[in-house]
Amino acid sequence: MNGRWYHALLIALLLGQLLLLAADERARSSRLERGLLWVLGPFAHGVGAVGNQVGELVAALRSNRALRADNAVLRQQLEEARRELMRLADAEEELRRLSRILDYTREHPAGDFFVADVVYLDQASGLRTLVLFSGNAELRRNQVVRTPQGLVGRIILTAGHYAKVQLITDRASAVSAMIERTRRKGIVRGAGTGGLELHFMPEQADVRPGDRVVTAGIDGIYERGIPIGEVVTVGPVSGLFRRIVVRPAIDFSLLEQVYVLAGGPLPPAMAEGEADAPP
Repeated sequence: MNGRWYHALLIALLLGQLLLLAADERARSSRLERGLLWVLGPFAHGVGAVGNQVGELVAALRSNRALRADNAVLRQQLEEARRELMRLADAEEELRRLSRILDYTREHPAGDFFVADVVYLDQASGLRTLVLFSGNAELRRNQVVRTPQGLVGRIILTAGHYAKVQLITDRASAVSAMIERTRRKGIVRGAGTGGLELHFMPEQADVRPGDRVVTAGIDGIYERGIPIGEVVTVGPVSGLFRRIVVRPAIDFSLLEQVYVLAGGPLPPAMAEGEADAPP
């Protein structure tokens, strides 16, 4: 139905209604009146129905616009709630970190360590290393790096307030260690795949899965008692010693901050020997 025809129909309907109103009571039963009612009645009914449908459509469109506006507001509120939840999670993690630092500080005298930020971590190559930034604190070679959970490694190179740390999971790393339960000593070496192996444990050594492995403190670098990891498997004897797999005490991929033990410089004789040793 085009617009002109629709307008003509409305005009005809209005004219018919005017004729009905103009007719006096005596002529209302005339043939003209009956004819007009017969012709215009269905059109009036149709126009009324169309008007109702148009009104319903307009109301539906308005309701749809209102629903879309409400939906946009709800989405914005949901996004703000998500951002706030992330901020709260970050704040909670920061509180946990500060709590761990406080707990560690209670166990170690002030000045024995300082906090450094991890700025780079290499776990993909065979050289398992990380780079840390110490702020204004002094960095030296062979300073021990750890977290409250366990041993990370040692500094092997310094450049100003940056330092390169050899992780204990590096294949070239070697740490004097012992089984905490039995005090049996050995050497923990990096497996190069993120794991550790405990070497030089003879067949008669009492080693069990679940045993805690800590530093032995006899290599001149690592102090005694720092957690290294936990025995996972005790393999058969190969040659004279067992093959023992150790799971590290910390997840290196989660490192953001570490503790650098201040320590003191090595005696001159040891420092000279250390200078000739490979990193």
